[in-house]
Amino acid sequence: MPSPIWPYVTPGIPDNMFDRLPGIPLSKREVRLLLISHLRLTPDTVLWDIGAGTGTIPVEVGLLCPQGKIIAIERDEEVAGLIRGNCDRFSVPNVDIIVGSAPECLKDLSAPPNRVCIEGGRPIKDILFEVWRYLPHQGRVVVTAGNLENLYSVSETFAQLQVRNIEVVQSAVNRLETRGNHQIFAAVDPIFILSGEKLE
Repeated sequence: MPSPIWPYVTPGIPDNMFDRLPGIPLSKREVRLLLISHLRLTPDTVLWDIGAGTGTIPVEVGLLCPQGKIIAIERDEEVAGLIRGNCDRFSVPNVDIIVGSAPECLKDLSAPPNRVCIEGGRPIKDILFEVWRYLPHQGRVVVTAGNLENLYSVSETFAQLQVRNIEVVQSAVNRLETRGNHQIFAAVDPIFILSGEKLE
């Protein structure tokens, strides 16, 4: 179901089309495309997006999976309002926004997931262990790590949970930017994307 302001069937909405708040992270377009590819979505996917930030993943997945359901989890009320605003801006009706902290709020969610995207949350191990309880057979989890400590924590937890078909990629993206009178290639902050499946 295309949006009036993004009438395409491909993901990759430019970053500047989203409303933003100072200091609130936004998954850059190129990283977003990698995340979405690792989620391996189906038309009726039920996605939990934990640490939804600006709401870029809920918007993109909501457009890609019109019969699906996206539950965006964000602990800050103002940020949750930003997600709602971006969903409204792109005419995405199938996103529920939950104001709460993971993992505590997960038990109250209305629909169990078959896909989980974790982009935030400080107790990353606790979140992963709790998510794993709700994920069905052949469910997928995708986690981002922006630093070595989180990369280690996620890798260790994947091993403890016996996550299968694990993939780890690091984005390395450069964008052409104009600075003064020159055009340069500026690096987008690299990020690790870890994904895998629950096969029991």
